Formats: sequence, C-alpha cells, structure tokens
Amino acid sequence: MIQNYVDADPGPAARDYSCGPLAYDGHKGTDLRLPTIASQSEGVEVRAAAPGVVLGTRDEMPDILQGWEGAPDLGGRDCGNGVSIGHEGGWETQYCHMALGSIVVETGQRVEAGDRLGEVGLSGQSQFPHLHLSVRHDGVEVDPFDPEDRVECGAAERTLWTEPPAYLPGGLLDAGFAPGVPDYLDIQRGTAGRDIGQDTPLVLWGYAFGGQADDVMRLTVEGPDGIVIDEEIALEKTQAQLFRATGLRAPEGGWPVGDYAGRVVLLRDGAPLSERRATITLGE
Repeated sequence: MIQNYVDADPGPAARDYSCGPLAYDGHKGTDLRLPTIASQSEGVEVRAAAPGVVLGTRDEMPDILQGWEGAPDLGGRDCGNGVSIGHEGGWETQYCHMALGSIVVETGQRVEAGDRLGEVGLSGQSQFPHLHLSVRHDGVEVDPFDPEDRVECGAAERTLWTEPPAYLPGGLLDAGFAPGVPDYLDIQRGTAGRDIGQDTPLVLWGYAFGGQADDVMRLTVEGPDGIVIDEEIALEKTQAQLFRATGLRAPEGGWPVGDYAGRVVLLRDGAPLSERRATITLGE
C-alpha cells in the first residue's frame, strides 16, 4: 500500500495529487510500504519499473529505523541502500531503502521491466519498511500519478502506471490481541501478538496509517458467550502512523474457553474506511 505520495503543494503545506493528506512538505517520491517490520522477513522483491541501464547502486547500510539505538549517521545518504536506473528519453527511476545485502544488479547492467533489483528494507532515512520510488525526467522530479502536473484534486487522465494503484486515504495495517497494551515498537515490529491466558487481561489493538482528526477506530471482541468488548475511540489529531487499544481484565474464574474474534474498523465521516480482524482461542 502507498503511505506517502509526491508533495503537490508548492508552498510550506503538503498535499498529494488528489488534494489528500498523504504527503509531507518536500516529499519527492512514492512510498510503497509493508505493514510491519516482520513482513520484511518474507523478502518482498523490488523490480525495475521499465527497461534501462543501472546508473548506480549502494548496498552497505543496515536495516534499522532512524531513532533506534545503533542507527548510523546518514551523512546525506538518506536513500539508504538503493538502485538508480536510466531509461530512454531522459527518464530515470530511483529505488530507496532497500534491504542490506539484497541488491542483485550492478552499475552498467542492462535490465528489463520486471527484473529483480533486490528487496524492500529499512535502510537510510526510514520510519517504516518501504520502497521509496522517485521518477525524474531530465533531472526534474515527476509524480507518476500526475506526470504533466495538471491535476487539481483528482485523478489524471494519463499516468506513468500500467495500472494505477488504487488511492487509499488511510487504513489499518495490522490488528491483534495482547495481554496488555503493547509497546509501540512491538506494534511496528509486528511482534505484539503475545500469549494470552484465561487469567490475563484481554486487549485488542489496531495499527493504522493516514489517520485524520475526528476519525474513529472501533474495536469489538466477540467471545463464546457473546460481545465482550465494543468501544469507539475518536482520533484527536492527524497522524501518519498510530495505534489504539482497548481491553478488559479477566473476569472471576477466568475467560470462558473458546474462540474470540476481534474486529477493528477505521471510520471516517461515519463510514468504514478499512478493517482488520484477529482471532485467538483460550483454554485449549
């Protein structure tokens, strides 16, 4: 899914090509993200967008979020590990934040559309596992969703995509159960789903991107005896990433044996925008 688009606002504010909020000031690429850091271990491939010649590569920087202990001084290497490709007609694409040790092409190599370049990672100036794709024509940044820079709050008639990805103005990345409110780093890592016993608290959480002030996250849990939790949490401010959680202590005698189904829904203007589900079984 795409978390950030090219900033279409020429001033200090930020907006994406649809006049939506999925951009930040000066952002010059398209960020295609993975839900969690754990999903990076699946080895999500980065492929060439079009035929061309590799102009340069870097494959020496660790996969670590900026701000974490041990994160390196970037020294201007914000792209992290990556590949640049030159195409006919003055076009160039750049692929950033790739996984350490994953790059399989070399400078000067000819590639075709769809050829594997490496894998999505966390290197460079990255706050979540993603591929930052930049497109340039004669050295000028181009929005692949609006290559002629003519769109006014809507989809362009012509894009650079064979099939343009659907625009998602925000949504849920992950959801799960935990025996207490999880740490945000565990949410980001994708390791928040710890064991829950019949005598522990039962907490349902949802992890989202593109949250807007006045959005609502609804969290419900249905157990063997019916609805256990049903709560709506209003978002007080706009946030690029966020999580919310709610739960209950175990009742006297513990939670009833059986299946528990969690449902997390992100609502905007009262309408469902995105949904995630999670299930656990207790007492077996």
